[in-house]
Amino acid sequence: MTNREITDLLRRIGDMLDILGENRFKVLAYRRAADNILNLSQDIRSYWQAGTLQQIPGIGQAIAQKIDELLTTGHLEYYERLQDQVPPGVVSLLEIPDVGPRTAKLLWEKMGLQSVSEVEEAARSGQLRQLPGLGARSEAKILAGIEALHRRSDRIPLGSAWPVAASLLAGLQTGCPEVLQATVAGSLRRMCATVGDIDLLAASEAPAAVMRAFADLPQVAEVVLSGLTKTTVRLHNGLQVDLRVLAPERWGAALQYFTGSRAHNVRVREIAQRQKLSLSEYGFKRPDGSEILCPEETDVYATLGLPWIAPELREDRGEIQAALDSTLPRLVEGDDIRGDLHAHSDWSDGAGTLAEMAEAARARGYDYLVISDHTQSLAVAHGLTPERLRAQRAEIDALNEQWDDFCLLQGCELEIKADGTLDFEDEVLAELDFVVASVHTSLRQEQEQITRRVLNAIHNPYVDVIGHPSGRILGQREESAVDLEAVIRAAAETGTALEVNSIPSRLDLDDVHVRRALELGAQVAINSDAHHPGGLNSLPYGLATARRGWATAPDVLNTMTLDEIRAWRQARIG
Repeated sequence: MTNREITDLLRRIGDMLDILGENRFKVLAYRRAADNILNLSQDIRSYWQAGTLQQIPGIGQAIAQKIDELLTTGHLEYYERLQDQVPPGVVSLLEIPDVGPRTAKLLWEKMGLQSVSEVEEAARSGQLRQLPGLGARSEAKILAGIEALHRRSDRIPLGSAWPVAASLLAGLQTGCPEVLQATVAGSLRRMCATVGDIDLLAASEAPAAVMRAFADLPQVAEVVLSGLTKTTVRLHNGLQVDLRVLAPERWGAALQYFTGSRAHNVRVREIAQRQKLSLSEYGFKRPDGSEILCPEETDVYATLGLPWIAPELREDRGEIQAALDSTLPRLVEGDDIRGDLHAHSDWSDGAGTLAEMAEAARARGYDYLVISDHTQSLAVAHGLTPERLRAQRAEIDALNEQWDDFCLLQGCELEIKADGTLDFEDEVLAELDFVVASVHTSLRQEQEQITRRVLNAIHNPYVDVIGHPSGRILGQREESAVDLEAVIRAAAETGTALEVNSIPSRLDLDDVHVRRALELGAQVAINSDAHHPGGLNSLPYGLATARRGWATAPDVLNTMTLDEIRAWRQARIG
């Protein structure tokens, strides 16, 4: 069995246990083990053969024994017993957005439904609303979820693809001295929110040696295709990866060509044609057949009389004309970020103490970190009451006495409740250093209602940022019906910033709406929404999303210094 197959089986066990109402920690244990196996850089068999399965994070004795049984016999008795209790079709119902284990069990036990298509048919005929605890509104939500499910693709989230690509590149560059340069290409280099597959590019005088080294990487499960300049492999986690190898003198042209996008490259080739040149991944050709080689990517653009265009902008959204007009923006960079305005601690649903979160932020070179724990209405996240908020303040104040190069700020992620009111009164909000307001519940409200909720928060002077404004979760939940155009206009009018949430499954605002926000004069804040110290490291994904939206440093709130942030907030609340 491959890593992917074992991962899928463990996830199905977790889902079955969830449907059966088993202990929550037991369910999470299987899901955590599955995630960690999927992210392994080598075949799980190597751990099994060495007797070190329990060295994999999240793999305890019980799960290790089950993996041993799987790899020894090819089947798992525990899983087969669970299948007798929960048919596989019932587990598939959990793929429907807004259908949790209780609802899946209800649909199965009361109506015998065991497939998405059966649930869809029942919903369209109005049968689901007859079930206890559902009703017409729930039926409509389930049907909308099924329609969203049909629209899903098999594209890979940026946050899943990037670490895999980085690991492959590191292995290739350290293990193969013939590699002179290597990098990601395609939509991954453009930092798109999702990618179709992983494209890698290498420069070498010995392509055959590079291809062999690539195929021998421990992450590779099988070679799908192998040629003189391209090898396609499938990894143990199921992902497909293409590697192309070109001569060093053609590196720049190849990098430009394989980064894309297709529409951007069409524009570039049109400019070349007007100069009586043809452009391919190998370089330029003149009418007489002679070549212009481009060892560096900047050589491609310079030959055409253009400045280099950042990969994130290459979507044919006006970047070519901006390059011709010398008006390309100086995009925000990681070194511009002075702090993070949205992070959680173990005071609510985070896994790090205040001190641990602060030290992780200091290690990143930040000047400040805002602890934005959830507020009281979000009980599932152990949201803070005003009393607990004040107790947290005392701990934050004590910690701040330790540092003269860093400040821990107290904020909150203020719940925008279903009726549009805010979770705290203004006098509580006035005690805080910073406020992020977000919608977490009733995300399927009609557009007018959910938009009114967000606008109400925007017009409160104590609300500084609207968190993950669309509410989307890539591959799991579509954005809410909120009118983002109205939200952006209101944010521009009030000076409220809009978050670019860096959690790879969110990346919300997306790049298109970031650009619209900047056009209308709104600011954005690039935040990690970290729930543990390592979560702060997700910020580059949000940074890339903001760059795709043409954001410059002045457009981003957390490029401000600590004093500037404090002055900005004081000016807003008066």
